Order: sequence, then structure tokens, then C-alpha cells
Amino acid sequence: MTNRSPAGRSRRTLAWRVPTRKSAGLLAGLALGAALLMGCSSEGARTDCGLDACTVTFDRGVDARANILNVEARLVEAQDDVVTIEVAGEQLSLTVGQQAADVGGLAVTLDSVTDAEVKVRISRNSG
Repeated sequence: MTNRSPAGRSRRTLAWRVPTRKSAGLLAGLALGAALLMGCSSEGARTDCGLDACTVTFDRGVDARANILNVEARLVEAQDDVVTIEVAGEQLSLTVGQQAADVGGLAVTLDSVTDAEVKVRISRNSG
């Protein structure tokens, strides 16, 4: 008696194809993850990045910088609720709740400011 699937194929044939698809998906996922990690580095900051946006949390009181989305972002100064950061070589003064500033195809917004850290969102402009 031969073990056949409802489509008439042997189980051995189906078992061979399923792991190949899973392996291809796993390899693609690992390659994407490695590419994201290689394109993101920081000093005095933490990053949380997706494909088109990053949230950068800068530590205050240190030379904080991050390389994300192929640009460098650096905390220049934070006084009260006004933060000056440099993104792609251009300085911006931001406040929480302000509309996103446009810098070289990137939208930059200030999410929050505390005594310990400054959180900024940098995303690719759609369009």
C-alpha cells in the first residue's frame, strides 16, 4: 500500500518541499535582520528601528549620537523643552508636539524630553 496525499503525491515529495520553503523564508528573514543591524549604530543612545523609521533615545549629559537610516543623528543641546539635534549635518531645534521637521527626505519629531534622556523619531518621508 502506497501512502499518497489527497492530491496524489507521495508524502516524501511533500516533506521535501515544505522544509525548502521554510528554509528560504528563514534565510530571507535573517538577511533582512542583519541588514537592519548593520545599518544602525549608536554611542550614548539606544535605537529601535524598522524599515523606514527609527526611534532614537539619546542619553543627556554625554556625547550622544546614532547612525540610522544612512545618516548620523546627534544630540547637540537640551534646555527645558527645546532640544537641538543635528541630523544629516543640519541642526534642528524641536519641541514636543511640534510638526515634523523635514531634513533631506527624513521627517524628524521630538517624542519626549526628561532629565535623563531625549527621545526622537526619525522616519523616511513618504512620497
